[in-house]
Amino acid sequence: MSQGTRRLAAIMFTDMVGYTALGQRNESLSLALVDEQRKLVRPILVRHGGREVKTIGDAFLVEFQSALDAVRCAYDVQRAVREFNFSMPEERKVHLRIGVHLGDVVESEGDISGDAVNVASRIEPLAEDGGVCVTRQVHDSVRGKIELQMESLGPRPLKNVGEPMEVFRMVMPWARGTAPDQTHERSRLAILPFRNMSPDPNDEYFAEGMTEEIISTVSKIRELTVISRTSVMRYRNLTVPVAQIGQELKVGSVLEGSIRKAGNKIRITAQLIDVQSDGHLWSQSYDKELADVFAIQGDIAEQIADSLKVQLLQGELMRIHGQATSDIGAYTLYLKGRHFWFERTEENTRKALQYFQEAVKLDPDFAMAYSGIADCYSVLSDYMWMDPREALSLAKANSMKALEADDSLAEAHASLALVLADYDWDLVAAEREYRKAIELKPNYAIAFHWLAVSLFHMRRYKESGELEKRCLELDPYSRLYNMVSNNIVLIDGDAERAAERYEELVKMYPDFPALWYWKSVCHLVLSQYDLALKSAQKGVDLQANHWFSRLQLAWANAAAGNLAEAEKTVSEAVEASKTAFVGPATIGHVMLRLGKGDEGYAWLERAYSERDPQLLYFNGFPWTMEYRKDPRYAAIEAKFGFKSVPD
Repeated sequence: MSQGTRRLAAIMFTDMVGYTALGQRNESLSLALVDEQRKLVRPILVRHGGREVKTIGDAFLVEFQSALDAVRCAYDVQRAVREFNFSMPEERKVHLRIGVHLGDVVESEGDISGDAVNVASRIEPLAEDGGVCVTRQVHDSVRGKIELQMESLGPRPLKNVGEPMEVFRMVMPWARGTAPDQTHERSRLAILPFRNMSPDPNDEYFAEGMTEEIISTVSKIRELTVISRTSVMRYRNLTVPVAQIGQELKVGSVLEGSIRKAGNKIRITAQLIDVQSDGHLWSQSYDKELADVFAIQGDIAEQIADSLKVQLLQGELMRIHGQATSDIGAYTLYLKGRHFWFERTEENTRKALQYFQEAVKLDPDFAMAYSGIADCYSVLSDYMWMDPREALSLAKANSMKALEADDSLAEAHASLALVLADYDWDLVAAEREYRKAIELKPNYAIAFHWLAVSLFHMRRYKESGELEKRCLELDPYSRLYNMVSNNIVLIDGDAERAAERYEELVKMYPDFPALWYWKSVCHLVLSQYDLALKSAQKGVDLQANHWFSRLQLAWANAAAGNLAEAEKTVSEAVEASKTAFVGPATIGHVMLRLGKGDEGYAWLERAYSERDPQLLYFNGFPWTMEYRKDPRYAAIEAKFGFKSVPD
């Protein structure tokens, strides 16, 4: 950005309460507390897309693209500080005040100035210890979009500001005598894993599958925000207070229950709990035949909507009361398939595929099972456990069968969209299908994610990043969405911030190979070759027989100057590709890094003909721009059939 560029931005200013006085009394302690504060605050800034402009002693000056990001970040900072202080003696507690304003800033050489910065710094002292103050501009921008109340403090005169400005304080949920906006919070819902009370412990798959299906059914209601499966499954077999779940998932309502299956009979109990009061909003027991399972799911969804004062549209009513199949045996097989599909290993994906295929043998019109088959083939292709050409061709055929059976099935539209993107490379049609899936199922996190990936392929990075934020709102503990959200930070050009977050993520998800791959890429961008090699090697250790991981290590070796080692791996990959699928796009990428232009572009051409999805990623990576400028690549890109944003 050029010097003196003016723009609209949300500015957050933080300050430690009593820091000056403490420094005079005990300088070493004051410096230690500043260090603790920075360790607490910086990861939260990264999560919310904040740009740390600078620190001024004990204060942070941070810029955000939106007021909503700034307000959510301010709240999370104060919550984290409060949790930190619980276990600390009084003298080691951190006390912060925060001010947020939305206005014009002027950037020059990385620093910012202007009225917005001045106002944010002036309203910060008006906040109480542990509090947040915002201006009318911020209040109006986030109204109706957050779960917290804002209480007006009235017009306040501010130093070096001509007219008094109306200031609001954020009402914290833990503050005595205060409560958040109940109506808005209740519409954000977590459906916890239903407890398996069946006499046969092998029926665990049924309780887990029913939980997923109830989440899926309720997710079709537009006015509700429903937390996705990944984040709620962490509470399986745990006894956690509802208040704690509400705080961790930022929900106002929790549905919990149990399932007992015995032969063709089922007993389901469900209760909807208000997080704030811990009181029951609704409860019900169902003693039914197994064949009534769809009616139970629909009734639970309708009762939740009624309890939360949500008006259901006619289309939503039809969708939540739809019956996926009349063959309960086929449905049972489908639930078993979904149980294994979520495990994301090759063995379990193939088990899932088998169960889905058995389900459609019993009911040839079972749309959800066809969609499950398509998803299995897409996963087998994505993880390179199967030749993408064969796998994605089968995925497309089964997606089409699913839509022929039920055009209103969101999962089928998303399955087809994934194939249109990865196999046909028709990203325009894929985007249309993804948006149809989201229209039918507004809380469908994976559809948001897959759409974000398609937009990334077209270099529409900002739109992609916004969709990934929505994924995290729906599934805050998903390792995939946390990783991809940080990938956007890296792609956006802030590799140092991304590196800090990758360090946090690998501690949380140490067995996630893709995370080590991206961490390696980040270190390469920063020219930290030793760290890049260590991270790439970790990816190889986690999946030793996976050529993608081995070629990523080769790429890191090439970048680090270990050319002989990189060439050795590439030669082995080329030899292996004669008898099995080895991603030609990844081979080509490494060859280009080794300076073998003709061979590299020949492999990229082969990647196009073999429909290697990794070529789409190559098309989107900012660090491949130098190779994409070559006429040999332009000739390949011209065949794609979709328009990328120009480099």
